[in-house]
This record gives sequence, C-alpha cells and structure tokens, in this order.
Amino acid sequence: MSIDEDENHEFAAYVGQTAELDIVPAERSRDWMVKTGASFANRCLPLLMANESGWWLRNQHAFTATWNGGPRQDDIELRFDDSALGVKDPGSTFGYGIVSWAIPCVFRTPPGVDLLVRGPANLPKDGATALEGLVATDWIEATFTMNWKLTRPGLPVRFERGEPFAMVVPQGRLDLERYRPVVRPLRDAPTLEEHVRQWTERRRLEHVRAFAAEHVAQIGGPRWDGSYMRGTRQDGSRFEDHRVRRELRSFTDSSGATDA
Repeated sequence: MSIDEDENHEFAAYVGQTAELDIVPAERSRDWMVKTGASFANRCLPLLMANESGWWLRNQHAFTATWNGGPRQDDIELRFDDSALGVKDPGSTFGYGIVSWAIPCVFRTPPGVDLLVRGPANLPKDGATALEGLVATDWIEATFTMNWKLTRPGLPVRFERGEPFAMVVPQGRLDLERYRPVVRPLRDAPTLEEHVRQWTERRRLEHVRAFAAEHVAQIGGPRWDGSYMRGTRQDGSRFEDHRVRRELRSFTDSSGATDA
C-alpha cells in the first residue's frame, strides 16, 4: 500500500516559546521482550507493530510518585530529582492517585481526525496504569493532560527522564462506526475453515515438541513457526500487502529541521 504524498495528512504540534516538547516516533524494542528466553517475544509481529504505532511524548524531569490511597491531591507525594529547579509538572491535578502531565503543545489533526492519547504500547509499569483519552484535535483550542493512575498505595513508582509517558495516535472520527459487525459460522467459509484446521493442528504439534523440557533446553526456547511474520498463508502463498514494521516520520520544525 503506497502513501499518497499529496493528501492533507499534516499532524501539527503547536508549541509556545518556553514549552519543552520531546516527541518522537514510538520505538519498536522493549527491554522485557528482549529478556524473554531467546528473545522469543520479539518474534511476535502483532506486539512489534503495536509498539511503534504512534508517537511518544517523553518525560522531561525524573521523579518518584507515591500515593497513600486517599482521594485528595496532597495524598500523592512527588519527589523530583531536580527539585531545586522548582519543577511543577507533572503534578497531582485530580487527586485519587492520578498523576497528570500537561501536554506542552496544541495538536492539530486533519478534519475528521481525532487523537487517541494513551500510554506507550506494551510497556507495563508496576503500580501504575495509563489512562486513555480521545481528543477532537481538529478543532479544540486548548491543551489537555496525560494521566496515570497509581494503583498500589505506599509503593514508590519511578518515572525516568526520557521515559515515554504518552503515545499519540491519530484516528479517523468515524472509522469504528463504519464497521458492520457480524458473526458467521466458520463452515460458511470452507477454504478459511480448512486453513484454520491446518494451522491449529500444526500449532498443536509444535507445542507438544517445544514444551518438552529436553527440547526447550536443546534449542534455547520454543520452536517458532514464523509464517505470520513472513506474511505466508497456510497454502504457502504470500499476502502482498503484508507489513512487518512502521516507518513513522519525525516531527519537523517550521524551518524543516527534524526534532532532536
């Protein structure tokens, strides 16, 4: 699938003179995936594609957040490494264990396109979970916040400098509403049914072999089929529009220089 350069797909971030904006295409790699046996998680194409499906906003000031379980704003303690600078963002805006970053720009998407604002994909954090929002960035004339909910009272939760705290993903406003959900019997698609049967049987046999203790020790991890990564159907044909990675553009300034 080609990208039409002539279409209006500008995704703009309007920043003030004093704003600190660190926004980059989301990275593909995750430490926890690399550390799985034989980096087995890195063979999961759905995970890898989701990892880089958006742009990251990265934290500017390292800090530790601790919540005592109460509903008030001051029930969250934020300790910044560079507290001598008088850092005020992020902060406790809403209470209830919620830490909030003020997004340092006004985003603009093309007409009819919203902005899904979420946590970085497949990057779990013990004691905190990212709250998602959908913002009408084709018309809104205000900034918004990115929020994380602390989930374990008394547990210090660390956010490092340069760590992504938000992931922004443009999304057509009526994309989901256009779909007409339907449930059909698998037998109504006999070719698909047969291919699913073949895949299920092959997967069953692979699991029997792969999870035998002596086999895992021999090959350093479970056996990997790899057909989905290659974009190969059960009959050996290849799906022509198969993709194995994203190639998102970096934000550029008005003079055309790329972001740092």
